[in-house]
Amino acid sequence: MATLLYRLGRTAYRRWPIFIAAWIVALVGLGAVAGLLSKPMSNQFTIEGIESVEAAELQQELFPEASAVDAPTATIVVAAPEGRRLADEPYAGQVATLVADLNALDDVVDGAVGPVEAAAGMRAQALAEVDASDTALVTRIEQQLAAATPLSEDGRIGTIDFQFDAESVLEVLPEMQDEVFDVIDDARAAGLTVEVSGTAMQSTEPGGASAELIGIALAVVVLAFTFGALVSAGMPILTAGVGVGIGVLGITAMTAVVEVPSTTTALASMLGLAVGIDYALFVLARFRGELDHTDDREEAIGVAVGTAGSAVVFAGLTVIIALVALSTVGISFLTAMGIGAAVTVTIAVLVALTLLPALVGMLKSWTFGLRFRRYSPKRDADGLVRNHGVRWARLVGRAPVAWALLVVVGLGALAVPVKDMHLALPTDSTAAKGTTQREASDLVTEAFGPGRLSPMLVVVDARDVADPVDRQAAYQQVAAWAGGQDDVANAMVAAAGENGAMVLVQPATAPEDTATEDLLHNLREGEPAIEEQTGVAVGITGMAPIQTDVSGMLADALPVYLAIVIGLAFVLLILVFRSILVPLTATLGFLLSVMATLGATVAIFQEGMFGIFPGQPIVSFIPIFLIGVVFGLAMDYQVFLVTRIREAHVHGASSREAIVDGFRNSARVVTAAALIMTSVFAGFIFMDEPIIKSMGFALASAVIFDAFVVRMVLIPALMYLMGEKAWYLPKWLDRILPHVDIEGASLHRPHLADRYGTSGADR
Repeated sequence: MATLLYRLGRTAYRRWPIFIAAWIVALVGLGAVAGLLSKPMSNQFTIEGIESVEAAELQQELFPEASAVDAPTATIVVAAPEGRRLADEPYAGQVATLVADLNALDDVVDGAVGPVEAAAGMRAQALAEVDASDTALVTRIEQQLAAATPLSEDGRIGTIDFQFDAESVLEVLPEMQDEVFDVIDDARAAGLTVEVSGTAMQSTEPGGASAELIGIALAVVVLAFTFGALVSAGMPILTAGVGVGIGVLGITAMTAVVEVPSTTTALASMLGLAVGIDYALFVLARFRGELDHTDDREEAIGVAVGTAGSAVVFAGLTVIIALVALSTVGISFLTAMGIGAAVTVTIAVLVALTLLPALVGMLKSWTFGLRFRRYSPKRDADGLVRNHGVRWARLVGRAPVAWALLVVVGLGALAVPVKDMHLALPTDSTAAKGTTQREASDLVTEAFGPGRLSPMLVVVDARDVADPVDRQAAYQQVAAWAGGQDDVANAMVAAAGENGAMVLVQPATAPEDTATEDLLHNLREGEPAIEEQTGVAVGITGMAPIQTDVSGMLADALPVYLAIVIGLAFVLLILVFRSILVPLTATLGFLLSVMATLGATVAIFQEGMFGIFPGQPIVSFIPIFLIGVVFGLAMDYQVFLVTRIREAHVHGASSREAIVDGFRNSARVVTAAALIMTSVFAGFIFMDEPIIKSMGFALASAVIFDAFVVRMVLIPALMYLMGEKAWYLPKWLDRILPHVDIEGASLHRPHLADRYGTSGADR
């Protein structure tokens, strides 16, 4: 492979106009196709095979006129000042104006009713045909009304439910939400307290753009100090931008022939930018290093692409494996995101192998132009660079056992909180303080209890019960059974017909609370008994059950996902390093860094350590995204660092001097790459959204732990301890494995032969 890529690098350098033109044509061509033929991306969000979704489908089958679970509904919460009621003036008139303005919107389904009027209507309808002398029945109805009323007991807080004129939540456009916010702002200006909650009013705009720009700016700074020249600092940003642009445009163009989920480009752009910068940085840094041994730039870029480029190929393959393996989770949008990002990473590899050397061919001596700091490293008596990487490798080599134990114990201690990790999806009650969603949730919790905004729905299928009397009795039995569970505030028959009924269950706890999850599990455990007792079939749905099921699905998929990713990558690393122990230590080091990251995230965000963030569950998607993204980056650092160690070893260096030489040539660029990624991810910690904060913290922590602790400390310490055994490979395995040269052993490298012609002491 090294020879093939060596020739490719030289060809791209020599025929740079053709290669640059080809990439420009690809970018413009895909842009034209995307602009002319692309169709809107799909907003359909489907998850097959989970109980709550199947129950939702049953609900639509039995009650086609009822709103679906994913219907684009929202709730406006209005509140009068302390000691006043919404029925008093001027608040009654202000609420009436708010409702009228809301119903007048083109994108809102007419039918919203003020809380005072709605509560009075519900009461009148419920008691219309009830014998007032039947005190037990009246009492039960009063209790049910109190649990379902849109008006608080003191009359100060009320809710107004409304629905957008759209098929699903994902079809609600920002412009439609803005119209509702304008109505709310007018009501606030009149003196009323108004907030809004519900999935239909959550932001649909992509977040984190400012953080990405900050990350790119920091990346430019790190690259500038790495190369000491502005031109070379900008080249990785440029090539990464081209790769991401082509990847995203390609995904957009695919909508002309296939349905593409709207979430597909999110991970593709983030990870494509990250690895694109990394890959270009490694090749460009290797090119600069080769200029120490030759004045022939074409030869230098050829060797750089043949060696660092080979490492780029295999590093990219590990990332692609991690991304494609997201399809094993069984969630369609995760599969699409993984495949889209994998395609973008593939393009990033191709850009680093062809466009970057073509740009070097175009710029020639200007590749390191606009220099503000001259690269003049200190050298030892043999003329070898003596930098911080060399000093660090020697320091670790003096006490490898102590360093290895320090890392294992330290990261192991950080991983302890993982045992208490609670996964859940975000709700309005976990939104950032000060947002209208959080304020609305707090008002509803104050007035009606934490379970009001996320009730569960028990769908009763009574089509097998012939007697109408038995059906009605079964509905009441199911409601009584559900209401008798622990942590249930109220359960009532919300709708009933010939085929079935819907029993509304209001938990006494918030949707993200573990007690709510326990309630769902208890209800499901009791399903067989109530079905046998009544002759009906039941299913439980609602946003809280769906979110719980999705979280459980992701948690169950984690071990399978880890096994596939690590297993395939382990095989690939055996092929790369022709060793058993090196891939094994790389994999175990990754597991340590991931567990430590998850533990730190649980401690800071879930348990509220240090009081920096309010305690709340870890978002269900974080662990699997963390594993996918960080595994790819971790293996990048592993491949780029250890291939330089192996390169020195295959050219004659002893195990100890190979480690020092690897750090001499790679520690600086691996550190720069890790600093860039840490800066990009850490920028998200300063966003307002708690989910983005936790993701930014987790990703930044993972890069720090893996790049600076595992790759820079644990791996060299273990390699010192293993010595020559690090490169052991059974003879039978050596015979069946294809020989892939990524260290440039087949290339003519006279300076390495001279340096390591005889084995020597640690330099």
